[in-house]
Amino acid sequence: MQDFTFFDRDISWLYFNERVLIEAQRNEVPLLERIKFLSIYSSNLDEFYRVRVPALMALKKLSEKDELDDAGKNKEVLNQIKEIVNRQLQSFGKTLSEQILPALKGNNIHLVYNEPIPTTILDATREYFFTQVLAFLQPISLLKSDKSFFPENNKLYALAVLSSEKHPEEQIQIINIPSNDLPRFHSIVKDKIQYIVFLEDIIKEHLHLVFKKSTITGFYTFKTTRDADLTLEDDYKGDLVEKLEKQIAKRDLGFATRFLYDAKVPKNHLDTLTEYLNLKKQSIIEGGSYHNLKDFFSIPIHHATLKYDNWLAIPHQIAEDKTLFDEISQGDMIFHAPYQSYDTVLRFFNEAAINPNVEEIYVTLYRVASDSRIVNALISAAKNGKKVTVLVELKARFDEENNIKWAKRMKAEGVKIIYSVPSLKVHAKIALIKKKMGKKTYYFGLLATGNLNESTARFYTDHILLTAHQEMLQEMELVFRFLSKKKRKPNISDISNFKHLLVAQFNLQHKFIALIDREINNAKNGLPASITLKMNNLEERVLISKLYEASNAGVKINLIIRGICCLIPGIVGMSEHISVRRIIDKYLEHGRVFIFHNQGNKEVYMGSSDWMDRNIYRRIEVCFPIYNETIKQEILQIIDLQLRDTIQAVAIDDSSNNVFFPKDETALRLRSQAEIYRLLSK
Repeated sequence: MQDFTFFDRDISWLYFNERVLIEAQRNEVPLLERIKFLSIYSSNLDEFYRVRVPALMALKKLSEKDELDDAGKNKEVLNQIKEIVNRQLQSFGKTLSEQILPALKGNNIHLVYNEPIPTTILDATREYFFTQVLAFLQPISLLKSDKSFFPENNKLYALAVLSSEKHPEEQIQIINIPSNDLPRFHSIVKDKIQYIVFLEDIIKEHLHLVFKKSTITGFYTFKTTRDADLTLEDDYKGDLVEKLEKQIAKRDLGFATRFLYDAKVPKNHLDTLTEYLNLKKQSIIEGGSYHNLKDFFSIPIHHATLKYDNWLAIPHQIAEDKTLFDEISQGDMIFHAPYQSYDTVLRFFNEAAINPNVEEIYVTLYRVASDSRIVNALISAAKNGKKVTVLVELKARFDEENNIKWAKRMKAEGVKIIYSVPSLKVHAKIALIKKKMGKKTYYFGLLATGNLNESTARFYTDHILLTAHQEMLQEMELVFRFLSKKKRKPNISDISNFKHLLVAQFNLQHKFIALIDREINNAKNGLPASITLKMNNLEERVLISKLYEASNAGVKINLIIRGICCLIPGIVGMSEHISVRRIIDKYLEHGRVFIFHNQGNKEVYMGSSDWMDRNIYRRIEVCFPIYNETIKQEILQIIDLQLRDTIQAVAIDDSSNNVFFPKDETALRLRSQAEIYRLLSK
């Protein structure tokens, strides 16, 4: 069943998430950051069960129904997923109980975990229960219920088992844990010790005060994860916003992909509950006493010494008598978030909004900040008489509601809003400014590897190019024209117009194949040949196969892939000249960089596109060349530091494992993110 040419994408993703978990286990990482990595692991896994597992379950069902050849493969993958996740969750629990909790106690912080609430703080928790918690409790009797109870997606509940003299047979109550209404953790300081108590433990401890005539013999938490997919018709009929709003409202009502329960619950009560909820066996997963540990991200600990060092974003100074557009006119500029201040990007839009010579502004927005300064600048521009056109991608998963909110507001303020067609996401990160000087129009552009989002720019590493390259920006205008026509596929004449930009659906895949072919030809002719690629995910098989071909021709290939990697490295006769590394550190590696040796005259591209099926075949993506030699050298230095990282980087081996580089006491130990910050600080 196994494919020995490509890693399975979902299994590869699980190994990426395991690397996140490993970071929580490393003593070198500050304690609070280790807790945050536990939170990230848990959050990632929830999304995996909301998005990927439903697709796999549907494929398995279809394959079995139609008796397809891959039915066994789908079943095997689901079994592998269950096995890997169970192993990781065991490791998660062990990390928390054996490493994190003792380390917290060493700092006078007592996280009450799988133990009774200490008697010294019982009075304080009881007061909190009566004054804050009780208002949100809504118990449901399983025996009396009319089956109207429906566990919402990823919400916490408890199964409470009660007995009494009047009713000697055990009764079951479902208790909601109101962690969406109240903090998950309650902090109490007593005798110089900070006690942190889970909300469900406070409820468990004091629930007998609600059911005074009964004895509570059991209290077991559970949660249900539900399918988060939004399906839309491929044709564009009616109002897309209205369709999405209706589907978002139903998202948390999707079918259960995982029922996670406390392993201590007696089997007869588990059977009663799962039968009541009409859950299928493959959805039922044994867990610990605590779920939704993504909430660790908000644990109320504020010790600066337990966090990473604070790297202040490096500001960019502009002379008082100059504008940002003056600087861009003199040459390309690049900014590396979050090392360098995102204020320059905000200034790009702010200056455009107020500059009397700016006539038109075009922007793509994929994930918008909840309090977006960029959108406010676009609204101001429209009110100042500019023609502002914004492509808002409504189908940005889990950001749909926020994007709809901003799209409606912009439209009400005079901004022209374009929505992509349902079957084609717009993932490009671009903005175009048209400025009139005399009788001539000049173009200014922004091209980025990440979203125009000042919130995520604080912890996503991305690259933002500001340029006045007129020919390149005229091609960007063609992209906006295509998007405004709501076409699904470009014409041949559209494709031939692109000489600088690489645009998915137009020329992106073809151009990357041509660049790889050139390195293959150079290697075959005895010339130096190499390729260095940095992406979030690598899945698309045509491009992977081309990299295998390049490896067999002798091209040296270095890959930096943070997440999914379906390419199998280091296999003789297939990928022996390919190495893959993954970097997990303080910031989330997010930039996409593509470097081709070109006989020493290196060509560098950057952009929004990973090499995933969805990016290549179902999205509008834009990648762009770096022509400025100074910027090119800066990018090459940054990538070189990442290729030499021996602290936060791991190699991905031919079994998809994360393999740390051996500690050589004689060699320089290098943490690339710290070195990049030092480099840019100079």
